[in-house]
Amino acid sequence: MGELTVAVDYNASSPPQSLLERLKDYGQEDAFALWDELSPEERQLLVNDIGSLDLPRIDRIIRCSLRFQGLLAPSIEPVPEKCVSTVEERTLEERERWWKMGLKAISEGRLAVLLLAGGQGTRLGSSDPKGCFNIGLPSGKSLFQIQAERILCVQRLAAQSLTEGSAGSVPIHWYIMTSPFTDDATRKFFESHKYFGLEPDQITFFLQGTIPCISKDGRFFMETPYRVAKAPDGNGGVYSALKSSKLLEDMAMRGVRYMDCYGVDNALVRVADPTFLGYFIERGVAAAAKVVRKAYPQEKVGVFVQRGKGGPLSVVEYSELDPSLASEINQQTGRLRFCWSNVCLHMFTLDFLNQVANGLEKDSIYHLAEKTIPSIHGFAMGLKLEQFIFDAFAYSPSTALFEVLREEEFAPVKNANGSNFDTPDSARLLVLRLHSRWLVAAGGFLTHSVPLYTTGVEISPICSYAGENLEAICRGRTFHAPCEIAF
Repeated sequence: MGELTVAVDYNASSPPQSLLERLKDYGQEDAFALWDELSPEERQLLVNDIGSLDLPRIDRIIRCSLRFQGLLAPSIEPVPEKCVSTVEERTLEERERWWKMGLKAISEGRLAVLLLAGGQGTRLGSSDPKGCFNIGLPSGKSLFQIQAERILCVQRLAAQSLTEGSAGSVPIHWYIMTSPFTDDATRKFFESHKYFGLEPDQITFFLQGTIPCISKDGRFFMETPYRVAKAPDGNGGVYSALKSSKLLEDMAMRGVRYMDCYGVDNALVRVADPTFLGYFIERGVAAAAKVVRKAYPQEKVGVFVQRGKGGPLSVVEYSELDPSLASEINQQTGRLRFCWSNVCLHMFTLDFLNQVANGLEKDSIYHLAEKTIPSIHGFAMGLKLEQFIFDAFAYSPSTALFEVLREEEFAPVKNANGSNFDTPDSARLLVLRLHSRWLVAAGGFLTHSVPLYTTGVEISPICSYAGENLEAICRGRTFHAPCEIAF
């Protein structure tokens, strides 16, 4: 993207004139400020680094993003009740209908899965990709393996749902977005684990982009005298990455019409959920999201809102929501007025993904995050430019929200054990407790030598996707916690 090839004499006293003039056009000529101090090898690295940047695009993003930050945000309204399917309103008939609709679409190859896996486990005390992390379940499985096995289970359920004489079921294609920091390790992890039982050709890895870090006046940060400081462009960079990698065309070629999109760090994520897919298809919307009810007014989660009267649904981060608004109660429902938390569980049509990729690129507006950035002067405060996965919703002509229960579908793994929340320990307990409830509901019995609230059983995703089909395994049998049920 934007690579420039120039003939360079790396022993020359000044940088290549053509490249210097291009930098001057965008006010970035300071990138060559230390040319005289560089060795010929370092000069070559610098020229290659600058030449690899799509300067017109980056300049447009910087200018639009800096300008947009000064604009007054539009007023917000609570999400209209008609846009939300709440847990208590759903009937058994609806759930069964959506489940069957979803399995039919999956068997026909109309659903693909998109995993956002660009993050490292740094906050967990690991330098590996976050998906490689083992949260301490009895099986010792990584997050990647748990998710792969859920895909295997859904594929099997979809194949079993076919009527006699139907064409064979189509495998679910799994698109995995990595970052420059996780790509090689992620690919090797999958290869070394034989893709967790999936076929290698049903998985596509692709890289999210990076973008230069800037000062508050829009100048590039130099990480070293011969390299511009760069950072991943946020999980919303998935849209431009899908476009530049031509994966949207790849999806269309495979017959994909719907995309299930989620983040890697949720130990309870229901990958390719047939019920959610059936609901999405029946509503006929361009975008949908699973949401959980906000636990308390000051909880640090983004919430869905409506932008102005009749405007699109979008997400407001907790830091942007006025505390008085965050505490307001809807007198009719008894819920917080702004109660629907975003937990990065989204569904989009392929047509809408194309629209978003083009719209975000055209508008070129990124969020500015003030961060400590490594520079030639040591660590200094600067700005990272990011897009977020939920930026898509502002482009959607129709959005539906689907409430799920935290204890069933949301076990985030973000902080090291010892932190107050969202740790491997807390996620593991949520998994064990949910699976213990499944076991008892299926007629099984549970014994334990430690307090039950600290333990439970793990049921392999190969056995059951959401608690179904466990009676033959569990009824009348006793299991001693902690253990894995894997047959």
